[in-house]
Amino acid sequence: MMSSFKRKTLSGRANLPQGTRLSPVSTSTVITSTGIPSLDDILGGGLPLSCSLAVLAPDHHSAYGELVQKYFVAQGLASGQKVCIIHDEPLRFAREGIWMAGNTPSTPAQASTAEDADDEKASQHDDKIKIAWRYEQMKKFQTTVSSNSLNDDLCMSFDLTCRIPATALDAARQSAQLIPIDVDIFEDGTGVIEQIEELLSNGTDAHAVRICIPALGSPHWGDMQPPTVLTLLHSLRRLLHRHPNACASLSLAPHMCTDTWGGPGWVQKVGWLTDAAISMSAFGANPSLSSLFPSHHGIVQILTLPAPHTILPASDKYSTLRGLSSAAGSMGGSGENNLAFKCMRKRLIFETIHLDLEGGVTERRTTPSSNAMALDGNMVHETMPAAVLATEGRKGSLATVEVEFERSKEVVSDTPTGRAIPDAGGSLVPAKPKKPKKKVAFRSERPDLYDF
Repeated sequence: MMSSFKRKTLSGRANLPQGTRLSPVSTSTVITSTGIPSLDDILGGGLPLSCSLAVLAPDHHSAYGELVQKYFVAQGLASGQKVCIIHDEPLRFAREGIWMAGNTPSTPAQASTAEDADDEKASQHDDKIKIAWRYEQMKKFQTTVSSNSLNDDLCMSFDLTCRIPATALDAARQSAQLIPIDVDIFEDGTGVIEQIEELLSNGTDAHAVRICIPALGSPHWGDMQPPTVLTLLHSLRRLLHRHPNACASLSLAPHMCTDTWGGPGWVQKVGWLTDAAISMSAFGANPSLSSLFPSHHGIVQILTLPAPHTILPASDKYSTLRGLSSAAGSMGGSGENNLAFKCMRKRLIFETIHLDLEGGVTERRTTPSSNAMALDGNMVHETMPAAVLATEGRKGSLATVEVEFERSKEVVSDTPTGRAIPDAGGSLVPAKPKKPKKKVAFRSERPDLYDF
């Protein structure tokens, strides 16, 4: 007799939008990629649909926030999703976007293939280095997650040296895949929210929609005040929760990324009004941090993590970089890792940060460090006999003080000191002379130095 029970399947989620997948923590959540595999790992696998991501980059001399948005736009165009860019010059921002290697005339596939072959040879050479047999099976130490393969449409592999082809950009505009929205200097955030709402209302559920705001609060937005920005963020979040196939990623202008502009608790307020928020504090304004962490370009601080349909964010369980997952805990990790980012020639990555060796890994240590020399000097100064110190300072006034140490009580003898004492056989044995009393010398101007 066959059982009447059947496994419950999600027929409504059978056909997911292109470039998306189900979240590992909940089958009710659909996630998409930001274009950066390491950032997807921090978010718990990717950015969930119906959620917003805010990137704060307070450094005025860099554009790391806009670089994250270029990854976000490129991933949407490459995966066939609709992309809406809200900028003062949205088409110019799209033309400056990045693309995949080998798919643009400026970087032929042959050149990229040759570079990949050289990299593969170098990696094979590194693998051939002989090490102790007991360490051969151990996992290599990694500070970031590996990039996905090119066949995986969830997260493409982009190259910062490649620009999006003009043909691909024109095709995206003609097919309404790329939707530019100009920012009017005279309108406030209400007008932008109305245009986004109209776009999402006229769309279909067959394609996911990405909303990108590269520089919210720039001079082209007018004189925006903190209440206006908070209202816009809250309205955008409420609008996204009503449309489950849309997500948004935005970056604030550099002058709006600190509490100096918005008042105490401003950064926390931005995190509360967005589903996910991170801060990328570059080292450009602090030379001491640049010298302390020469292999990184800034610190990453997590303000908020997305947690749709769940109480705890998926990042707590599935993020490798944060180090809170069960896999990281079984390998000896404890607590949350410190995160940093660095921009290399071809990609931007987020990774764990560690203190380098003292003096740097490239310094050849032929003499003791200055700290060790100072420490040894102090130890020698403390253990040096005070008689030497007193001799070196003859110019100072010296005084002699007699100090008698406590010792065991001796038997009083009437025999004078230094005379011979007859033993049991009648022979004379010289008596032991008494030890002279201990004396201590100290300098009057430095009474803390003694010589016993």
